[in-house]
Amino acid sequence: MSFNVFITRQIPDEGIVLLRKWCQAVEVNPHDRPLTYDELLEKARGRDALITMLSDRIDSHLMHEIKSLKIVANYAVGYDNVDVKAATGRGIVVTNTPGVLTDSTADMAWALLFSVSRRIVEGDKITRAGKFVGWAPLFLLGGDVVGKTLGIIGAGRIGTAMAMRSRGWCMKVLYTTHTNKNAVLEEMLGAQKVDLKTLLRESDFISIHTPLTEKTRHLIGAKELAMMKKTAYLINTARGAVIDEAALVEALRNKVIAGAGLDVYEEEPKLKPGLAALENAVLAPHLGSATVESRNKMSVMAAENIVAVLKKQRPLHCLNQEALIKLNT
Repeated sequence: MSFNVFITRQIPDEGIVLLRKWCQAVEVNPHDRPLTYDELLEKARGRDALITMLSDRIDSHLMHEIKSLKIVANYAVGYDNVDVKAATGRGIVVTNTPGVLTDSTADMAWALLFSVSRRIVEGDKITRAGKFVGWAPLFLLGGDVVGKTLGIIGAGRIGTAMAMRSRGWCMKVLYTTHTNKNAVLEEMLGAQKVDLKTLLRESDFISIHTPLTEKTRHLIGAKELAMMKKTAYLINTARGAVIDEAALVEALRNKVIAGAGLDVYEEEPKLKPGLAALENAVLAPHLGSATVESRNKMSVMAAENIVAVLKKQRPLHCLNQEALIKLNT
């Protein structure tokens, strides 16, 4: 097919190979960095399809300028970087990559939970610096996990996977969701759907898995942090702006909560002033889906979505069916 595709960052080869079987031209951003908006706009001109990253702003202006664009395949589950409404109005299909990174992201949330509650990063620094002088009764005391209460904010695919892993630690599970009750969690774990205030007040560990929307932006701010137990830990592998990061810095600095494990940031990759200096925060560089298996599957899924649309077929993960109908009529 004589279609032209641009990929905004280097992705695993599996997806690129698949695209080159079906498309006449496939170009990949040669720079090991995100493109600026102007660079992206220039590179997108004349393309039928884009594979985009969560750092790429795909707005109404860009879509207006790229008259040839038929599909934006976002290489992520979240798609708050894409103006889906504007895309739908222009008949541009938007897809994402759900499912294939569920387990890797849930595993990352648990890695952060254990790292911050058992003070692994602090201990690593001390040991590497030659400051470990031997076992001591009060040295780097952390928090237990077994028998504690886990709060899940957003019980979708990843939130459910995170909660299911709690069985090994005999935890009570509370969850919030904007949809109906999560039958899997309630049947398998005896989990309880509660309001946000109840979850904040009763949980020992709180893990965020909600998408970023206007309703969830700064869902966790100073007021919400003050509701949490002083011994509680906050984990975020969703989107940074769900938390008011400046408020979190103050809460951690003043020991309002015990600690936080973060994989995402409000102004990523920048951190709010003071966050990096806090010993009770574990900070990862957005590694939620960063396994070989997950990133390969995301690559293939994004490519398959593009091929399906260019062949006038329904992609597996279309976020705006109206655009698909408009494109094929």
